[in-house]
Amino acid sequence: MKLVSWNVNGIRACVKKGFLDYFYEVGADIFCLQETKLQEGQISLDLDGYHQYWNYAQRKGYSGTAVFTKKKPLAVFYGFKEGQVESEGRIITCEFDSFYLVNVYTPNSKRDLSRIEERLEWEDTLRVYLVELNLHKPVILCGDLNVAHTEIDLKNDQSNRGNSGFTDEEREKMTLLLQEGFVDSFRFLHPEEDDAFSWWSYMNKVRERNIGWRIDYFIVSIRLSPAIKSAEIHSPVLGSDHCPVYLQLE
Repeated sequence: MKLVSWNVNGIRACVKKGFLDYFYEVGADIFCLQETKLQEGQISLDLDGYHQYWNYAQRKGYSGTAVFTKKKPLAVFYGFKEGQVESEGRIITCEFDSFYLVNVYTPNSKRDLSRIEERLEWEDTLRVYLVELNLHKPVILCGDLNVAHTEIDLKNDQSNRGNSGFTDEEREKMTLLLQEGFVDSFRFLHPEEDDAFSWWSYMNKVRERNIGWRIDYFIVSIRLSPAIKSAEIHSPVLGSDHCPVYLQLE
């Protein structure tokens, strides 16, 4: 089974920059998007063979997630509780026969950290939710988690210490999640690999010089770890300030 997660930073713009070429080339069984930045009816994607599920933010041109899957899920949820209205469109859960797929776009703490308390509350709610799901079936969590977990997950760790996405508090929330029975699939296969990033600033030549952060993940239940065949970062793929991340399970 092949899975892809990509923060497209606006799906309409990304489609104009070659999204569909990559989509069909990779041929994922499940393809997840974050930061779709649109409302219902603003795009029509003809993805032959895929079921489409969208969670739109109430605010126009903001946030949003989507899941495209070849196999129809048993159920689809758009919040942390069935029937919950999640106004920023940040989470989609798809239940399949043998696992849950949870696609999220984690709130950014903002440059001045003005949203960090809300962000940390989100982390706690998400962790409780994932642990509960994991009691029933294995979980595959993917998305833009807006945190570089360890020093090797960003280029300039010393100068960014305490900045949004690399605060001790945000990193600790990731640690707590992993301690609850989950594994970072990329680090499972590539524990020491550095200079492996999934997001780059739009500042001049930053991407060309690979001054980036790894903030896009596939986190899976530990009992799925023996099935991890490949975990990749497709950094050559353009179209967004993020690149796709890829997971293959046996």
